Amino acid sequence: MATTPQAESLNVIALISGGKDSFFSLLHCRENGHRVVALANLYPSSATGTGSPTSSVSDGAAPPPGDQDDHEEEEEDLNSHMYQTVGHSIIPLYAEATGIPLYRKTISSVGATQRGKDYSHYVSTPEEVDERRRDETESMFYLLREIKQRHPEANAVCAGAILSTYQRTRVESVAVRLGLTPLAYLWTFPVLPGPSGDGGQLLLDMEQAGLEARIIKVASGGLGEGDLWVNVASGEGKRKVERGMRKFAFGEGLDRGAVIGEGGEFETLVVDGPGRLFEKRVVIGEEGRRVVREGGGAAWLSLTGARLEEKKEFRDGKIRVPELLDERFKGVLEALEATSEELAIQDLNLDDDCNSDTPSPNLNKLQPSNVQHLVFMSADHPSTEDETTSITTLIEAYLSSQFLPSTVILSTTILLRRMSDFGTINPIYGSLFPFPNPPSRVCISCGDLLPKGINLVIALALSTSPDVQRDGLHVQSRSYWAPANIGPYSQAITTPLFSGSAAKAVRIAGQIPLIPATMSLPPAEDINLQLVLSLQHLFRIGAETGVRLFTSGIAFFSASSSPESMPGKARLAGKVWKLAHGRPKTDDGDENEEEEEDENGPDIWDRKYNSQYTSFATSADQTLQSSTGPKLPDWSVVSTKAATPPVFVAEVEELPRGSGIEWQGHLGIAVAREGSVQILQRGEKVWQVVVEGRFVQTVAVEGVDREAVDDAVVAVVKELEGVGLMPTVTYLDSGFKYRLGEEGKGLVVPCKSLWDGGRGERVGRVRVWEGVLERRTG
Repeated sequence: MATTPQAESLNVIALISGGKDSFFSLLHCRENGHRVVALANLYPSSATGTGSPTSSVSDGAAPPPGDQDDHEEEEEDLNSHMYQTVGHSIIPLYAEATGIPLYRKTISSVGATQRGKDYSHYVSTPEEVDERRRDETESMFYLLREIKQRHPEANAVCAGAILSTYQRTRVESVAVRLGLTPLAYLWTFPVLPGPSGDGGQLLLDMEQAGLEARIIKVASGGLGEGDLWVNVASGEGKRKVERGMRKFAFGEGLDRGAVIGEGGEFETLVVDGPGRLFEKRVVIGEEGRRVVREGGGAAWLSLTGARLEEKKEFRDGKIRVPELLDERFKGVLEALEATSEELAIQDLNLDDDCNSDTPSPNLNKLQPSNVQHLVFMSADHPSTEDETTSITTLIEAYLSSQFLPSTVILSTTILLRRMSDFGTINPIYGSLFPFPNPPSRVCISCGDLLPKGINLVIALALSTSPDVQRDGLHVQSRSYWAPANIGPYSQAITTPLFSGSAAKAVRIAGQIPLIPATMSLPPAEDINLQLVLSLQHLFRIGAETGVRLFTSGIAFFSASSSPESMPGKARLAGKVWKLAHGRPKTDDGDENEEEEEDENGPDIWDRKYNSQYTSFATSADQTLQSSTGPKLPDWSVVSTKAATPPVFVAEVEELPRGSGIEWQGHLGIAVAREGSVQILQRGEKVWQVVVEGRFVQTVAVEGVDREAVDDAVVAVVKELEGVGLMPTVTYLDSGFKYRLGEEGKGLVVPCKSLWDGGRGERVGRVRVWEGVLERRTG
């Protein structure tokens, strides 16, 4: 694999609570080449001990820790969902222990005024201004703003969020407002590639890094007073926590994150770390640790007499960074690098008669779904800025005429003439979405294939109901998980598939192959890595949002200087898509391996590469395996013979950031019941995905030669046009000859070339429709 480029070095403010996660996150910042310029901490307003002789402080100087009354104790723990406050009297010692300036501020409010997992800093009324001011999150804003004034070089902030969307979104809100890059290198860390499927691997990683993290609070969940002051960053400490957690493990095992305390099972205090961070260690004698019982099994340590001690030896430890690719996609990459003789790809397309017992849906009974698709453009403007403003004004006028808020917009597709216009368009476009979790987005440049006088097209998928149940995933922090979305678009938006449906529709943003930790692209010449990495991003976001199956997919390639290379790229993309959905077979077509296998279990390929089978990894205790979330694809939801959903390849002018590839999954199906999805094929040019017997997505393909008519396509188009159903998107090859008006209604994406990724053949037009069958009566 090619060497991945390094990101620029950032100057980081590290938010610390005293706990293991914030310090481990700090260590990962340094491991990624960043410089920590300040420590930041928030603590209860009734507390004392707010400074240290080596720190700058925000709330005024206080006596050095060593000069405090040894009998002074902590008598308050806020039990905040946002801040760890137990152990706050020890925080001032970290400035001298690490040699990094420490800034502290009291938590000026009484708690959270916004209790949802997502945090909105947008205000429009005096009441909203007051509500935001009183939220405990805003104390962080004022602290970081002051630190920025004292350290103008600071341009990033890191936090220890692992699985808590609540914490991450609040840090991101503050960071974005202050112009700081949010860093959350531990985000979803337990489910990223590691040496084992062990849910407690993070604790072993902390031990390897040299951290010493003592439990100072337990909150029931199987842990008790006897576990206080245990060092969780050790093998023995990890085993003690696992034994305690096992008492409350039901069904398939522990909740994701339980062993590492992500559910509030316990909180920790770091007293030592690697020599490159901790120059001195914190010492608290047994006499300075008093147990405070809160009832219901919760207890914490009130700490006094803390002091710093010179270290006799300095060990740097080792920071484990998760591999870029997980096992499944590492296997896909290896497969691409194998010759066709070494690896035959299993044909997962449906046989012509495989659905003989499954009737095709009656398209004459289709009606539009609960999602409307609209296209906005405005011609002949003197500047791109004017054109963008005109289009956003049209969108606002439409929403106003329908009495709809902009939160009904679920996803957008942006077509540009020039990708260089993106910087001008983005802030104007973003003004449409003054709320958390803006729509997901796909952005491509079509060059001069756009109509004359048109430099920008914005297509919307929007709910027809203002009260739509809308969930978003918008990770703005850099991590090892998937690219951060800094800007007015989310990774994914989830809504009900149709009214009354148990299934969900997930619309995921287009994914380019950014390396998540650095937000840089792999070498342009490494097309294999670009294809595999960007598809892994799509699958990781899909898995995080519960997607069980993508209805279809498309890979966009930027225009090639050598057109003859596109057939190979199309076949390569189709191969990656198939491998990600299935597994290879042996040369003789026999799917049985020589090695003995469980007839009903996964085969060798799946055990090695497919994340849905990680629970088959060897382990002393299967109940403690980390959850990898829903399977993707999950063939148990498909009642017909499992087929790879169709995939297409489009050559366009440019892609964001100069990327060579961008993947899009047309629609992700989540929360689907077992056997509730059918994948049907009518001939060789029409695919249909039917969910719960009512939702139907139809994809029809036509050749470049209009004279080569496919009867199945003609029949499907006639049925769909007969009920007035318009394509949600039409992709057009530049060589496809049509009369004006025949290019298609709805969003039309003009492409330099268009390909069937499954067969590697050039095609002329691909159309996609979505509809819902009328509810049966009687």
